[in-house]
Amino acid sequence: MDSVLIIEDDLTLSLMLKTWLAKKDFSVSTAMNVVEAKKKIIEVQPGIILLDLRLPDEDGISLLKWIKEKYPAIIVIMMTGYADISSAVESIKSGAFDYVAKPLNPEELLKKINHAISQRELGVVEEYKETTLPKYIKGHSLEYQKLYEYIDLVAPTKLSVLIRGASGVGKEHVARLIHDKSERAAGPFIAVDCGVLSKELAASEFFGHIKGAFTGAINNKIGYFQSSNGGTLFLDEIGNLSSDIQIQLLRVLQEKKIKQVGGEKEIPVDIRVIAATNEDIDFSSPSSSFRLDLYHRVSEFLLYVPSLAECRDDISLYAHHFLELSNWELKKNVIGFMPEALSCLVNYSWPGNIRELKNIVNRLTLLAQEGYITPEIIPDYIKEECSQEKNFNIKQSNEKERIEDALRYSSNNKSKAAALLNIDRKTLYNKLKIYGIDV
Repeated sequence: MDSVLIIEDDLTLSLMLKTWLAKKDFSVSTAMNVVEAKKKIIEVQPGIILLDLRLPDEDGISLLKWIKEKYPAIIVIMMTGYADISSAVESIKSGAFDYVAKPLNPEELLKKINHAISQRELGVVEEYKETTLPKYIKGHSLEYQKLYEYIDLVAPTKLSVLIRGASGVGKEHVARLIHDKSERAAGPFIAVDCGVLSKELAASEFFGHIKGAFTGAINNKIGYFQSSNGGTLFLDEIGNLSSDIQIQLLRVLQEKKIKQVGGEKEIPVDIRVIAATNEDIDFSSPSSSFRLDLYHRVSEFLLYVPSLAECRDDISLYAHHFLELSNWELKKNVIGFMPEALSCLVNYSWPGNIRELKNIVNRLTLLAQEGYITPEIIPDYIKEECSQEKNFNIKQSNEKERIEDALRYSSNNKSKAAALLNIDRKTLYNKLKIYGIDV
């Protein structure tokens, strides 16, 4: 009988899986956090582990790496509600046998478990081998050089940092760099997407709760602040927080103490806050729902991450880097880009920035059949925009006319118009106001 350890902090899901797998003749135990999980792994050494990607005291990838280092023979299947390419690939690269997306399909999960067992019996479950490719590379453009210079400057300090930039530019990567270069590098780095926190449960997620604090609080739970104690708490898209949570957050940052939901005891916390937000949010505007006092608290040092359109000289560099990663991840051997294909990528506006480029190169690597990425497999919308840009002739000396032409060629898409004009979106918005251009 194979033993299964379920590591999941959602008690309802954990009990459901335990009951269901027990009926399938598995010996099942559970754990709700990393500390409890490590104890059970040492004691039981289960054959199979079902591991949630997000746990209250540490992320699942870190625990996965610990498991594969200490007990490489254990089969690990990741469970994640964040089933995108990056998290799936990261878990597989770190030694997971497979992953399943939430909400879970029990039959699909059982198939993966049985497949893993059969592969193990055949002796074909391979141990993880670390790639020698770097996960990140530095851009060479002046804009990126200035950014890295500021990162090196602020990282060793205790200042809170607000990172601004469009979606997909790599704000979390910048936050991790600051953490890794700080005196808190040995402590935890906890990333929170404020955009997905529900208004009702946000306080519990941030500060934790005690058993019985509200309906469904059947166990004590620590929040993000305690989880990141001694390290860094990264608040992505902080502009999405409700006014109630903003008030509580401000108080905690001032007093450096938290109270769990339903609790009376004040718990001291020692964290550094790094926040991030979309570049278009104007916190100082009277119409903004974000508290100005909280803004000043989290923005002792401001960093701007440039868009990919502002750093066109680095597009080729990143494209080749992502090609190497994709070759390794997809077990392909694509040599490079045909000149016409690379030219098309370099001249595209990349509204989704580095994230979009990485995903496109991943897709192109998978589709490539002839050893090179050719223009034929470039998505039509990218080729279409590149064709428009080639035909775009901005000979007018009048700046307003140039802007109006760019908007016309881009069908009023501001990101594309900014790329055609070789300016960032924020500058374009300012010029639209100056010239009274309605879009």
